[in-house]
Amino acid sequence: MSWSPAIARFGETVVRLHWSFLLFLTWIALSALLGAGMAAAISGVVFFSLLFACVVLHEFGHILAARRYGVRTPEVLLLPIGGVSRLERMPEEPRQEIVIALAGPLVSFLIGLVLLAALGFPAPDPTAGFDSLGAILLQLGWLNIVLGAFNLLPAFPMDGGRVLRAVLASRLGHARGTRLAANAGQAVAIVFGMVGLLSGNFILLLIAVFIFLAASSEAGAAQMRSATLGLTVADFMITEFESVHVDAPVSAAAEALIRTSQKEFPVVDGQGRLRGGLARDAIVKAMHRDPSMPVAEAMASDIPVVTPQHNADELVRYLQASQPMVIACRADGHPVGVVTWENMLEYMMVHPVQDASARRPAG
Repeated sequence: MSWSPAIARFGETVVRLHWSFLLFLTWIALSALLGAGMAAAISGVVFFSLLFACVVLHEFGHILAARRYGVRTPEVLLLPIGGVSRLERMPEEPRQEIVIALAGPLVSFLIGLVLLAALGFPAPDPTAGFDSLGAILLQLGWLNIVLGAFNLLPAFPMDGGRVLRAVLASRLGHARGTRLAANAGQAVAIVFGMVGLLSGNFILLLIAVFIFLAASSEAGAAQMRSATLGLTVADFMITEFESVHVDAPVSAAAEALIRTSQKEFPVVDGQGRLRGGLARDAIVKAMHRDPSMPVAEAMASDIPVVTPQHNADELVRYLQASQPMVIACRADGHPVGVVTWENMLEYMMVHPVQDASARRPAG
């Protein structure tokens, strides 16, 4: 997450700022500075910062609704096109997903109505600009209404698309419902992309790309979760692997990286107990800094740890959250297996995909 620094923490949720958001604010400031002067640049940055504060509140609508059902949200990522909340797991029932999805737009509508009520419900005025507090509040009020309505479009993975997925999943199953909702989202993205290209609207084009890619990724993850139902971590894990010692220099891990086919390594102490994980990217970065650096300073200590008997569908959630690996350990803390996206996909390629319901244990 080096490209997405944490800017705030609210309870268990970390708010991160993607580098592209800073680039976006810089572009806004420079455009206003060259076109209308320093005062316009400052007011433009202030306005868009306040707008994204409203986006954070929108995301916390989802977070509070999810918490009601016992679903944690470790992270919110701010992008130029909005915010993305990463739920710890999917809600257990379609009805719960509908409530969580609608909570965000509801917050946006409430913010917009409160701001407009304070101003006496003026008509929208795109030419109002940002040169006064009243103008900023007017624009924020109507844009929150637009934000709430836009998110209700049935374009997965936006909020309306998640409602559509929940309705379809209640009738057709999670995987098929996600696939159909993702198809609808990609169709909407294609329309947005064409309109953005024809009108020269860069923001709309960016939104179209994000929706298309996110819908494809979510559909693939849902299909993988469905295909792994009834299987355990032991079905997927690599059992022949090398570990690196926590006190060894990073150069020793680099040598193992070259000598073996592994790209991810468990890190163990002198008793062979797991201390963390070390992925290829971390090894390369550490080698450029100082090859004699102890592995302990380069490793990630928050690598997910499971047992070999753990349900395999949980692996998808961990790996989808950008974790490079999941490590299976015995009760005494000794690693016995490593799971990555690569070997999960390899398993799915060489084993016929059976119907998930046929593998699910009776009762």
